Amino acid sequence: MKEKVIILDTTLRDGDQSLLVGLKPKNKLKIALALEKLGIDIIEAGFPISSPGDFQAVQLISKNIRNSKICSLSRCIEKDIHTAAEAMSKSKNFRIHLFIGTSDLHVKQKLRKNFEEIIDMSIFSIKKALKYTDDIQFSCEDAGRTSLDNLCKIVEKVIKNGVKTVNIPDTVGYTIPSQFKNIIKFLYEKVPNIDKAIISAHCHNDLGMASGNAISSIESGVRQIEGTITGIGERAGNTALEEIILAIKIHSEKLGVYTNINFKEIYKTSKLISKLCNSPISSIKAIIGKNAFLHSSGIHQDGFLKNRKNYEIINPKTIGAKETQLNLTAKSGRAAIQYHMNRMGYKNQDYNLNKLYSRFLVLADDKGKVFDYNLEELAFIKNNDNNKKYFSIKYFKYKIKKNGIYKLSISLICGNTIRKEKIVSKKGILYSLYKIIVRITNLKFLIKNFQVIQTYSKKNIFKEKSKSLITVEYEKRIFHGENISSNSIKSSLKSIINILNIIWIYKIIKNKKI
Repeated sequence: MKEKVIILDTTLRDGDQSLLVGLKPKNKLKIALALEKLGIDIIEAGFPISSPGDFQAVQLISKNIRNSKICSLSRCIEKDIHTAAEAMSKSKNFRIHLFIGTSDLHVKQKLRKNFEEIIDMSIFSIKKALKYTDDIQFSCEDAGRTSLDNLCKIVEKVIKNGVKTVNIPDTVGYTIPSQFKNIIKFLYEKVPNIDKAIISAHCHNDLGMASGNAISSIESGVRQIEGTITGIGERAGNTALEEIILAIKIHSEKLGVYTNINFKEIYKTSKLISKLCNSPISSIKAIIGKNAFLHSSGIHQDGFLKNRKNYEIINPKTIGAKETQLNLTAKSGRAAIQYHMNRMGYKNQDYNLNKLYSRFLVLADDKGKVFDYNLEELAFIKNNDNNKKYFSIKYFKYKIKKNGIYKLSISLICGNTIRKEKIVSKKGILYSLYKIIVRITNLKFLIKNFQVIQTYSKKNIFKEKSKSLITVEYEKRIFHGENISSNSIKSSLKSIINILNIIWIYKIIKNKKI
């Protein structure tokens, strides 16, 4: 029979500790509500003694979370314990998480005590915490570097004194999976009362082993995993919970365990945490990275189209992500070209695949990434078509006043005519550019993404340039534009003009199709 693995999320505590600017209580609540919807069993809401803001956040979360259990961190100090309990007092069912260093290094160098004193402090703190709740978790900080005899000794003592969950943290990411697996195995073999508590694992990623260690600990009997969504945390981060959750789902039979996670909320929750924590997700991040469901190689794309299981072990819909993307680059094959054309509604007889593929390779070698609308242009617009540059800038002037008012004046060449507009706005440069261009062109598009990157001139490496990357939506289609110029305002305008010319070509093709 499969056993449940409890998921404890410490994004709001360990994750928050790693941020340059800590989360505000209202943002912590937003994350906590998302974690509750995700199905997280236990939310470690913070370390209340650390600051008034953290106390307030834990208090706010305790008032509003009902389905997940709230947990707060506390040192083995009486004031910490009281403060943690007070912060969570509005919750009907909460956990106090006690911790103390148990490795020789921590005991002697950090705490300046002997191991017997550490045990005495632990038991004293457990008794104090039990006055507030019967759900006590105890962490042997730096367990990965603690002698096995000492680790067994303190685990047995804390369980005997009422601890229901014992956490074995690899605090500095020191161990490798086989080593961590053996630590857990040793505890199960040598601690006589270990069946009276749930054993938990809290791994860090200093050697990139956090997820491997967490899974190996489950194989040895751990039934609670601690970590964070997206893997944020001290130094190189914590166990990325989305990795563990999906590994358990895929290997459920082999591991003999399951979770109560609502998988479809994983992607949305990770994006929320990334945004509120100002912590970008790497494009190659497992499960939730931009490239996690993207195929570029022609061989992979062909195999995927024949059967997605050839190159995908996870369906993106499982985690609430968008469909798999087949990237169009010089490495792509005819199968990907045909796939994109079919998705846009074209039948095989509508175009010549061989000619299109030949033209595509030339563009892909020059441009790098090619988009679906580029394929339409290559398939249906001749090389000498004069409509490619329907819009161009004739005149552009802007002024930013001290009170934050933008004054813009633009003159655009639109085919055979010239159109001019002026605008005065307090709503920022991008809004001002958008409004004035919509007035001139009457093309009502929606800006979906806007990014400015500082780069350098090819001729003079000491001269800074601004590269604007803009994504817009027009008639339910996505279009991309980029440009490099002397400043972000000019590069943004030129990027938008590039997009408008692409949209113009799209409209020509659409009319021909009709």
